[in-house]
Amino acid sequence: MAKNIKQLSHSPDRLTAGHRLCPGCAEPMIVRQVLMAAGDRPVIAANATGCLEVSSTIFPYTAWNIPWIHLAFENAGATISGVEAMYQQWRKQGKIDPVQRYALVAFGGDGGTYDIGLQSLSGMAERWHDCVYVCLNNEAYMNTGVQRSSATLYGANTTTSPAGRVIPGKSVHRKDLTMVMAAHDIPYVAQVAPASPPHWRHLVNAAEKAFDYEGPAFLNVLSPCPLGWICDASKTPELAKLAADTCLWPMYEVDHGEWKLLYRPKEKLPIEVYLEPQGRFRHLFRGEKAEEIRRRIQEWVDYKWEQLLRLCGDA
Repeated sequence: MAKNIKQLSHSPDRLTAGHRLCPGCAEPMIVRQVLMAAGDRPVIAANATGCLEVSSTIFPYTAWNIPWIHLAFENAGATISGVEAMYQQWRKQGKIDPVQRYALVAFGGDGGTYDIGLQSLSGMAERWHDCVYVCLNNEAYMNTGVQRSSATLYGANTTTSPAGRVIPGKSVHRKDLTMVMAAHDIPYVAQVAPASPPHWRHLVNAAEKAFDYEGPAFLNVLSPCPLGWICDASKTPELAKLAADTCLWPMYEVDHGEWKLLYRPKEKLPIEVYLEPQGRFRHLFRGEKAEEIRRRIQEWVDYKWEQLLRLCGDA
């Protein structure tokens, strides 16, 4: 049963203060909420190279109060699979309580999840390892210089898809990794975001289900990045909410094959209200091609939203 906010406030503090993540970064907010959802279970985390890893473990310090493994960009899925295999063997051998379930979780950025780590993630799901994978999706390789990834939005300005006279930012739409993972037919997949109430509850609920179910689970969590998105650091929750209200980042779950919307805005807002506060889209509000690119983004958002509604039986 889902815990209320008072119960969650008494959860163990598994990621402490003192990390070096940027002001306004959504990642510590997401990680804390996910780890709260693990309840009283022992937790082991695997963390791919990226912003979260380099900022929370600057030698000789660590912000983690749980067993934690650093790994390369591309092998978070493989590493947590190995941890889970060892855990199952130790249960069989009586080295740990066979009744006590551990919460095994991997955190990776969108570059290490959508791109160079996709084969590792897919293998984890196909082999049916009992663990949770969380994609901290800030829509680019932020830790290494704000390069575009396959999670980057069409039209976004990055260091490898620079907006100029010839190229108007990234030239293709992003990959829909949440649907890719749903196609693996694993017990639980969810696409959520951290934000002010009521949206924060969706992330915690999704994480609780992911930990409760036996087998692999995948959470794709939008993670606003003030540095790479070139936006006000105080606007992180607001931007996450606008992503949901424009349906550019629809929040839904696939629970044992059943598709369900987690949030449907009362009024579907135009994508401009989400794009305009971000410097990475500044070029889409000036010049000859700007209106055409915004129109293409809106058409793509509308198409994906209608597709999701049909899958959820809510058209």
